[in-house]
Amino acid sequence: MDRNTTIGLVMIFAVLIGFSYLNRPSQDEIEEAKQRRDSIEFVQQQLQEELAEQEQKKKEEQQTVEKSATPDDAENVDEEMKTLYGDFSVSAQGEEEYITLENNLLRVQISTKGGRIYSVELKNYKRHDSTDLILIEPDKSVHNLSFFAQNRSIKTDDLFFEPQVSEKLVEVDGPQVPVGREGRIKFNEENPGESNELVMRLNAGQGRYIDYVYTIKHNSYVVDYDIRMNGMDEIINTNTGYLNFNFNYEVPRQERPSKFGEDRYTTMYYKFKDAELDDLSQNKDDQESLNTPIKWIGYKQLFFSTVIMADDAFDNAEISSDRFDEDDSDYLAYFSSDIGLAFDSRQERDYGMSFYFGPNHYQTLKEHGYDLEKLINLGWPVVREVNKFIIIPTFNFLRRYIDNFGLIILILTVMIRLIVFPFTYKSYVSQAKMKALKPEIDEISKKYPKDKAMEKQQATMALYKKVGVSPMGGCLPMLFQFPFLIAMFYFYPGSIELRQESFLWATDLSTYDTFINLPFTVPFGYGDHVSLFTLLMAITTMVQTRLQGQTQDTSAMPGMKYMMYFMPIFLLFILNSYAAGLSYYYFLANLFTIGQTYIIRKTIDEGKVRAQLLANKKKPGKKKKSGFQKRLEDMQRKQENLTRQKKKK
Repeated sequence: MDRNTTIGLVMIFAVLIGFSYLNRPSQDEIEEAKQRRDSIEFVQQQLQEELAEQEQKKKEEQQTVEKSATPDDAENVDEEMKTLYGDFSVSAQGEEEYITLENNLLRVQISTKGGRIYSVELKNYKRHDSTDLILIEPDKSVHNLSFFAQNRSIKTDDLFFEPQVSEKLVEVDGPQVPVGREGRIKFNEENPGESNELVMRLNAGQGRYIDYVYTIKHNSYVVDYDIRMNGMDEIINTNTGYLNFNFNYEVPRQERPSKFGEDRYTTMYYKFKDAELDDLSQNKDDQESLNTPIKWIGYKQLFFSTVIMADDAFDNAEISSDRFDEDDSDYLAYFSSDIGLAFDSRQERDYGMSFYFGPNHYQTLKEHGYDLEKLINLGWPVVREVNKFIIIPTFNFLRRYIDNFGLIILILTVMIRLIVFPFTYKSYVSQAKMKALKPEIDEISKKYPKDKAMEKQQATMALYKKVGVSPMGGCLPMLFQFPFLIAMFYFYPGSIELRQESFLWATDLSTYDTFINLPFTVPFGYGDHVSLFTLLMAITTMVQTRLQGQTQDTSAMPGMKYMMYFMPIFLLFILNSYAAGLSYYYFLANLFTIGQTYIIRKTIDEGKVRAQLLANKKKPGKKKKSGFQKRLEDMQRKQENLTRQKKKK
């Protein structure tokens, strides 16, 4: 920058400063401006107060109009409401109030605005943080009937219903309910309690209305819900084929966050009237168009569900599940259903359905029928049957007499191990025989080089046949134990009986036990905590693996010796965030298996086993081939024929 430019800038700043100084206001002028500003603020405040008074007066006049207006007094209703809602405008204005339906299990609030279910509380349960368990939270749901009437789009949750009762509480009572009989239909049939109903009426003038009828019974998780029409054929458009019944809500978290717990099992189920049930994806957003009659739609969480059940069937439905981010600690997903209810203006009809608000308890759901118990995932076929016919009945039987669930799991483990003990014993005997034949197997391996694998296999099978040993003798018995092992994997994480039940250091057997909180997160799914039951399970699994390795010949596959230890490490990472009850069961099962192994070893003399096998080898006569041996020899012959044909070519 040159000298002339610098001088010019300095002169400009000097002029500005001088101008500001010469034109500054005097003290009198400052006081006068302050008074003027205060006067303006005072006037503005007065105007705001007057506007507030006018608004309040307008509101009071509007409320007076609302109170004076009747279904047959349409001239008192705002013209704008008439334009928007037609004859339903008589119900367009009102004050929202709440009526409570209550029995020994449920507390359901119904709002006069929309006549809708406003909130649902399960009285006998608590959330993981010990607060009240609210299945549907206030202002977090949509519940309406939508249709076209007089060429206007009507949604009932925009309108006000009139409760046909004067009390704000509709309560039912009945006999004392023993623990374990809550919500059970069979108990209620033998010990009937009270029943009561709440009618919420949406007026359309001239004796026309829609009634929502809620019926609640003592000791029931079910609230009957009927939609009754009167005179709607005169209002609803004649070309209407379906009314749309919408029931949506944000699913609140009830359990401690866990990707293997409530976060994993929250989804929507649906049961067709004449077919099996199905579900939406548990891992991502999903939706489905259901175009055949539907019996029920279930909004399922890990331990609790809301189910809409049709008395007959819903004609069709659009359902969707929008998953929330895993970081959202308050809500899991947004569930929505748009259900089609067939409408015929020539013949009015009522719509009967019911809501189930309750626990995912197998026997309770099963008593309601319609495959509701399948909301609980008991595993794939065979495993499901083990759970249904062995595990669940035994667990329920023990629960009648024992309150400590840690002790129940212990007894259940002992019973299962006794059931599978014959198979375990047979498997160990077979392994002992294979181990006793190791010298002979080694001789065969030396005799046949690697390029004669087929001849080596034939010689090995001939040896097994001669001494009377089945190569599958150690595997088949293990297959009988496998369904029990997997059944527990499904049973314990989904068993509501274990929910918030403590044992030793575990405060809740239905979720992971936190023995140590880590200041960091271990990758590969381990998490930020150490589960002691899982750690004990992994250690005992390693001990059991080592004992099994001592009875198995891994010389043909040296890497197998180390691969056997991969499973305990794998389970350590996977089960660290699973239910503590499951890890506790596997830990106990390992302890019993280790004990059984030592006991069986004491009862089986491997020297005598070898002597017996060698004696069998010397016996003349043709041994009867097992089915497995026959199939294996057939496969070998086919392979040899293919090899000869290739050589000829």
